[in-house]
Amino acid sequence: MFLLHNNLNKKTQSIYKSITNRIYGRGRGCVFTPNYFLDLGSRQAVGITLHRLTRAGTIRNLSRGLYYFPKSSALLGELYPTIEAVTKAVTARDNVKLQPFGAYAANLLGLSEQVPAKVVFLTNGSARKVKLGQLIIELRAATSRQMATAGRTSGLVFAALRHMGKQHLTEQYITQLSRVLSSADRRRLIKDLHYAPAWMHTALRKIAEK
Repeated sequence: MFLLHNNLNKKTQSIYKSITNRIYGRGRGCVFTPNYFLDLGSRQAVGITLHRLTRAGTIRNLSRGLYYFPKSSALLGELYPTIEAVTKAVTARDNVKLQPFGAYAANLLGLSEQVPAKVVFLTNGSARKVKLGQLIIELRAATSRQMATAGRTSGLVFAALRHMGKQHLTEQYITQLSRVLSSADRRRLIKDLHYAPAWMHTALRKIAEK
């Protein structure tokens, strides 16, 4: 009985060391899920190890099944993970697509300088929220049509223009989009035109032609 317990303890310690080494190997600032370690041990063993590391303060639990290896700055103290790091971990774990939406999409394209307090992504997966200090990342369940252009620049443009609204779609924004989009991205707008609302079509053609 003692020998069995000793062997189990050694195996647990080995998994703990392997997981810790992998986290340190990825470097501070990384975001990960338990799935990243399932080649090292059972889901239960991985869960126990991540719980121990969280209690020790080595890693942070951002939300259910989502962890962060803290990074700090001498000036600012502990930093929160980037939006990109969080969404990359979620898409890898859940095998889902994400599409920036609303004010965040407009900000990414330079149509707005506003930094939203809540960053919204449309997803073909489950709805959820992740809180990073004062910033909230919201994953909002969407229809298959809304997700048809996810991951493409055309999807980002459609999302940004939905946020701006028809009444605010000025020549200034059309020029801005023509400037920041590559020729391949502008051609893609025309190919994906049928996914956009009718009120966007004239503006999208102007962007593609400039």
